[in-house]
Amino acid sequence: MYSTNYHRASSVADAVKLLKKADDGKFVSGGMTLIPAMKTRLAAPSDLVDLRHVPELKGIKISGKTVTIGAATTHAEVAANAKLASVCPAICNLAAHIGDPHVRHMGTIGGSVANNDPAADYPAALLALGATIVTNKREIAADKFFTGLFETALKDDEVITAVTFTAPAKCGYAKFPNPASRYAMTGVFVAKAKDGVRVAVTGAGEEGVFRSKEIEAALSKKFDTSALEGVSVSAGTLMSDIHANAEYRANLVVVMAKRAVASANG
Repeated sequence: MYSTNYHRASSVADAVKLLKKADDGKFVSGGMTLIPAMKTRLAAPSDLVDLRHVPELKGIKISGKTVTIGAATTHAEVAANAKLASVCPAICNLAAHIGDPHVRHMGTIGGSVANNDPAADYPAALLALGATIVTNKREIAADKFFTGLFETALKDDEVITAVTFTAPAKCGYAKFPNPASRYAMTGVFVAKAKDGVRVAVTGAGEEGVFRSKEIEAALSKKFDTSALEGVSVSAGTLMSDIHANAEYRANLVVVMAKRAVASANG
C-alpha cells in the first residue's frame, strides 16, 4: 500500500464536494474491488471518499411491487430482508451466494453496480428486472447503464444513490460459480412480467452483462424449462479464459437459464 487520504462522507452532497477537492479521488463503499486494486498498485487514488456511512444511501423500501434498495445496502442485508423475499425472492437468493460472508457483509449493491465487473451477479439481476439506477443527478435505465467491461454510464462526479424496480410475476437466478472466487463463470437471471420476458447473462460475455434474445424469445412462448430444449446461444461474442472457453460458456448459458426458470416456477 501507499499513502492516501481517507474521508468519511456524511451525505451525498458532502461526498461530491470532497471528491471535487481531491487531485485524483475515488468513491469507495465496501472496497471489494478498489482496495485489492490499490494493494497491487493497479489503482493509486490520492483520496478515498467513503460512502458506507451516509444514511440516505442505506435501506430497503417496498411499496406494493415497487422495490427501492439504497446503494450502501450490503449483500447480506439484501439476502436477509424478509419483505424483499416476499416480492422478489430471486434477488435475495442472488445476494446470499455472492462471495463469502466477509464479502457479503462489506460489499454493497451500489458498489457492485458501479464497478460492473463482467462476472458480477447484480448487473444481470438489474438488467433482467428492467431496473432503474438512481444517482445524485438523474435516473438511468439498466439497458443504458451497463456499457461494457467495467464501464457504465456514470460520470466522474456521479454517485449511485439507489436502484429501483418493479417486482415481476416470476423471476429466478442461477449461476455456475468459480469454486475459488464464487464469481459467476456464467449466471442467468430470468424475469417474467406484464410486458414480457427478460433474460440477462453475466460472467460469459466479452463485453460484460447482456440480454439473451434467443432465450427471451423461447420463454416468451412458454415460460417453462421445456421451451429451452433445442435452444442454442452463439459462442461468437462470449469470452474464453483459463476457466472456460466460449463454447463451454454458450452451453452453460442454456443450462443456467433452465435452472433459473425452474427456480422461478418454484
